[in-house]
Amino acid sequence: MDQKPHRTRDLGITVGTFPTGPLNAITDVADVLVGHVTIDDGADLHTGVTAVVPRQLGAGCRALPAAVYVGNGYGKLVGSTQVDELGVLESPIVLTATLSVFRAADALLTYLMGREPSGVSFNPLVGETNDGHLSDIRRRPVTEEHVLEAVERASAGLPAEGCVGAGTGTTALGFKAGIGTSSRRVSVHGSGHTVGTLVQSNFSGLLTVLGVPMPAAELVSQCDREEPSGNSCMIIVATDAPVDARQLGRLARRAVFAMSRVGAAYTHGSGDYAIAFTTTPPPSQPLPDRMIDPLFAAVLDSVEESLLNSLFMAVTTTGVCGRVQHALPHQQVLQRLVTAGRLPTDAGKGSGELF
Repeated sequence: MDQKPHRTRDLGITVGTFPTGPLNAITDVADVLVGHVTIDDGADLHTGVTAVVPRQLGAGCRALPAAVYVGNGYGKLVGSTQVDELGVLESPIVLTATLSVFRAADALLTYLMGREPSGVSFNPLVGETNDGHLSDIRRRPVTEEHVLEAVERASAGLPAEGCVGAGTGTTALGFKAGIGTSSRRVSVHGSGHTVGTLVQSNFSGLLTVLGVPMPAAELVSQCDREEPSGNSCMIIVATDAPVDARQLGRLARRAVFAMSRVGAAYTHGSGDYAIAFTTTPPPSQPLPDRMIDPLFAAVLDSVEESLLNSLFMAVTTTGVCGRVQHALPHQQVLQRLVTAGRLPTDAGKGSGELF
């Protein structure tokens, strides 16, 4: 039976106790924009581009504090070593498919050169996951026009989730996955701050929701037993907190740690990366380390919910070679959560997910 995509909170599934921002998205961090371009021919191509664009970067601000954490380096994250070395982000962050990374990086270079006509050195930052299970990845359909469109159409609204942009052809934990996002509001040192996250999910393991296992083989009777060719996860963390690059590295680590909450296997072929940045210029006095525990907790909760949203918002997709990746069945998930005592018996009824 067909089901409509729902965000986890629409179904009554709540992660953690911190409040979310107004949109429960990475765009709750002021001046962080997201844009997608989706390439989907309904047959062999299911791919695209997702761009996270800090509005502050541009005239008068060439860099923001940033860090990269490599959980497992089986991937192609163009530009990461300079971010790690200098502790700054100098470009929008673009996500796409593995074999389209290099064209996307060249396209992003075009954007950066146009933004700064006199510059002679630029560091485009482009990450990927392998969507070759559902998309004909060797065709490399992503063009410069797609990348520039994703960057230029980026907005501060609620980003689309699921099978969109760089998540159009991805899978995770035995189900169709895609893009997911979430946010948290926390108080640190007497001030309110926002943490927002966005994920591109494409990794293996046993899905776990609120601590309850959700095996694909049990929830989907026609489960595709063929293991996808690539298993990775890209995570972007944005915040407005006054933290430096070293502290952002600590936030990025927690982002990768959060994958374990949803059952990630962290396998040999899983390229798991987190990029963290702050929209606050380099602070003269960063937050004391002893006071950033709320930011750690916010990252963990927000990434967990982003990963779940990437699954709950995806739809069943038939791709290259007739492969089918089924969406996570909401009703069965809710039933198991109710049985396990993690949700009340009327969970999901407000969204029409009755059982």
